[in-house]
Amino acid sequence: MRRLTLLASGQGWHVRDLQRAAALLGWEVVWEDFRRLNAGVFGSRERLPQTDLVLVRTMPPGSLEQVVFRMDVLHRWVRNGVAVFNSPRALEISIDKYHTTARLVAAGLTVPDTWVGQDAESALAAFEQLGGDVVVKPIFGSEGRGIFRLTERELAWRVLVTLERLGAVLYLQKYVAHEGYDVRAFVLGDEVLAGMRRYVRDGLRSNVAQGGEAEAVVLGAEEVAAALRAARAVEAEIAGVDLLPGRDGRLYVLEVNAVPGWRALTRVTGCDVAWHVLRYLDRRARKETE
Repeated sequence: MRRLTLLASGQGWHVRDLQRAAALLGWEVVWEDFRRLNAGVFGSRERLPQTDLVLVRTMPPGSLEQVVFRMDVLHRWVRNGVAVFNSPRALEISIDKYHTTARLVAAGLTVPDTWVGQDAESALAAFEQLGGDVVVKPIFGSEGRGIFRLTERELAWRVLVTLERLGAVLYLQKYVAHEGYDVRAFVLGDEVLAGMRRYVRDGLRSNVAQGGEAEAVVLGAEEVAAALRAARAVEAEIAGVDLLPGRDGRLYVLEVNAVPGWRALTRVTGCDVAWHVLRYLDRRARKETE
């Protein structure tokens, strides 16, 4: 019997959905709170939580020391023959929006013009350079939290100064005019498992977790190709890729989430994402041990 460890912040919907799917496969599933993860070295032996597979379902905030330690444990699991999904490397890349954006561009994908820095004065100059209409995002973050649009210079200055004082990295993207929706593609290995169209709730956010509405959609060839290339760019085998068809006719890649949720996707498409994910993990783990 395979033992699957879910790194999660609690026994929420995704954990329960994975436990349901695992029961169909005859797996044992346990969940661990990332914030309580521990390891050790005793004598000549390294001690890590015992498991066959690890699926990272959350990346909770923490101090620099805490985050580095959590990634260290994931790397040590891999070193000791445990299959971790996504890989620690993929998580390190995708968690960082700047690193992700740079890799997407290097892969030949289209992203909104982006400026990243640390001081408000330079950020204000970038705000003007980007046309005085930007989207500000936390460099670490998900589910649409902490994202807002700035269109007025005075307000932009106050916001940017506040963020600088908080020690935040300032991440500004040029606002892309669109038709009121974006597309989430769920990538699993070498295929796009399912897709949905998400309608903007407040002129900016389309994330269903933040109140956006969604419907199932069949992705076109360009969207499928972009989603697969984006996932490969950040080395993620499981990914939620956000695509934005702009009014200028270009397809923009906004984000690649290496810890994607699928509650809304399952609801609107009827796809049993959890079952497909576990079957994929099983095949990958078997391949690694051959």
